[in-house]
Formats: sequence, structure tokens, C-alpha cells
Amino acid sequence: MRKHKSDRLIGGLAVVLLLIGLVVIYAIGPMRANFSNASYGTHFSSNYFFVHQLISVGISLVAFFIAFIFPYEKLKKISWIVIILGIIACFILQIGAWTGSSIASCQLGACRWINVGSLGTIQPAEILKLGLILYLARLIRKRKEEDNLEKNDFWIPFSIVSIISIVFVVFFQQDLGSTVVIVAILLAMLFVSGMSLGKVVVVVGILLVGGVISILISPHRMERMMTFTDSDGADSYHIDNALLAIGTGGIAGVGIGNTVQATGYLPESINDSIFAVMGETFGFLGLVLILIFFTVLLYRILRVADYSEEDEHRLIAVGVFAWIASHVVVNIAAMTGLIPLTGITLPLLSYGGTSMIFTSFGLGLVLQLSCYSRREVQEKKINKISKISKRGSRK
Repeated sequence: MRKHKSDRLIGGLAVVLLLIGLVVIYAIGPMRANFSNASYGTHFSSNYFFVHQLISVGISLVAFFIAFIFPYEKLKKISWIVIILGIIACFILQIGAWTGSSIASCQLGACRWINVGSLGTIQPAEILKLGLILYLARLIRKRKEEDNLEKNDFWIPFSIVSIISIVFVVFFQQDLGSTVVIVAILLAMLFVSGMSLGKVVVVVGILLVGGVISILISPHRMERMMTFTDSDGADSYHIDNALLAIGTGGIAGVGIGNTVQATGYLPESINDSIFAVMGETFGFLGLVLILIFFTVLLYRILRVADYSEEDEHRLIAVGVFAWIASHVVVNIAAMTGLIPLTGITLPLLSYGGTSMIFTSFGLGLVLQLSCYSRREVQEKKINKISKISKRGSRK
């Protein structure tokens, strides 16, 4: 397959979303700093969050560019290293949490980040998401070539990696939001792998049972399920203020820097709740535009999967699609009260480094794979032939 031009719209939309998030953090960062200093005794400067977000955006753009230019044929040979690093990082985090080491950063009873000194924190779950996509794409492709896709040669490594990832994230890190994303990645890649629908349904059933059990044995998750329909509790307070922020924005929003909810009323205003803050800032029209950006971005990723000739390319594109789509759907649904509240970022927009960097790397990889889409090459050939024939007919 000859290389041709990439799908530039994917890169363009990624950059636009990064810039929108940067503008929002610039506007509400001082409010977040003031609230944190007053409530928790921190000493953040007014531009602390903007500077850190600017650094994260810069690193994300570098990660995006590296994933775009580094040949996948070389990357896939070391793709297993990413999943191993993710598992090791989760293990280190859990050891730190058990021993009370400062290497584990814990908030509200959940330890999800590894402290790396002045560099900030790293969230191992994000490494796992990318690692799973790369590992499973190669595993499925190899087993299909060997005609062993539905045999133990596939199910044993698939089950081991999946169970380890889910156990670390849902039970040790108490991160149900990231677990939903991991499950979405697993199911999406299995669905397009060519496996029989019956086997996929069995996997769905097992994961659903596991999800119900994880909720029943966790008082915190049970409380969230109960308060989802209740008018009391911290979760209801969070959702009520998120809806208030969106409603206050009206049609056109209150404008950049004029938000009230970000001054301390809305929890996690620069992270999980940034969609509600953008609703207050940009209004209904602004939220619709952001949803259009995400919809087009996801459509173009699916287009890359649909047009890919290589199974491995198709699987990676579908994995990245499931990764970003599940983040977007779960975050927005939680902020609008459609599902129980769960902590999960809005891709490329929320404050933070690890999620943004690894998501950008995934998008850069899809952009590289878009250079080898079969149908675009055929369309170009057809257009070229039609132009030549038109010139000939004119002569």
C-alpha cells in the first residue's frame, strides 16, 4: 500500500480542542487557585494552572507529532512494552498506596496517580489504555493469521491482560470511569476482530456481571447509585451545580472569565466538570459546536478504520475511537445527570497531563495510519483518470 496524504481534519480538530481547553483553563485557572488557597491552604499563583496546562498541551503536541512520524512498522515491534509499563506503573502505585509512600498520590480515598517530583503526577490507567490497544491489535492480527482467534492461544493472553488491567483500575485505584473506558476498548476491538457474535456476547455478559459485583461490594459506588435518584448527598450537589452552570449559560453563554460556578461552587471545575463550565461560558451554541467537533473527529477516526486494508490498522483505529468516544459520552452524560456521577476527563479539554498526552499520541497514530487508507488511494486514481479522460475528450 503506497503512502498518501493523511486525514488532516483529525490533526486540525485535535489542535482546536486543545486550544479551546487552554483558553478555558486560562480563564478559570485564577478562580481555581484562589479557591484552593482559601480552602486547603495551598499557595498557587494565579497563573499556576494555566502554565501547567500550557506545558501539557506542548508535550501533547510533541507526542502527537512523534506518533505521526514514527513508522508504525517499527512501533508495533515494541508495542508490548507499553502494556508492560502500564502494568508495572499500576503495581508501583499500589505498593506505594499500601505502604503509605509519598510516591502514591491519593485524593478522596482513591490512589490513582504516581508522584514524579517536580514533574507532577502520572496516571497509570492512561498508559494501560494505550497499551491495551497496541497489544490487542497485534495479538488479534497474529491469531487471525494463525486461524487461532477463537482458541485458547488467544483467550488465555487476552484474559490475563484484561483481568489484570481491570483489577488494578477498578479495585485498587477505585476508578470506575477508566474501567468503563477499558471495557469499551476491549469490546470494540473484539467486535471488529471477526470473532463470532456469540463469543462477543459471552464476553459482554461476563463483564456486566463483573461490573455489577464491583458496584455491590463497594459502599462508595453503592452510595453513588443510590444518590443518583436522590436529592441529597455530595454527588447530587455536584450534578445540581453542573446543571445550574449549563442552564446559566443560556444560548450564548456569560462570556470568558465571567463564570460563577468555577469560583468554588462546582467541584472539579477544571477537570471532570469542564463541560459544565464551558456550558456556562459559551452557552448552548458553544456546547453544540464542541459536540460537533467531537462528532466529526470520531467519524474521521471510524473512516480510517473503515478504509484500512490492514487488520492491525483497523483495530487500532477502532480502539482509539472507543477510547475517546467512551470518555466523551461518560463525561457529558455524568455532567448532565443522565448517569451516576463518575470521575472521568473530557479528552483534550480537561486540565491534566497524562490523559491529554496519551490521547494525543493515540490520535497521532491514527493520523499516521490514515496515510494508508485503501479507498482514498482508489478515489485519487479514479479522479486522476477522469481528469485525463476529460482533457482527452476536449482535445
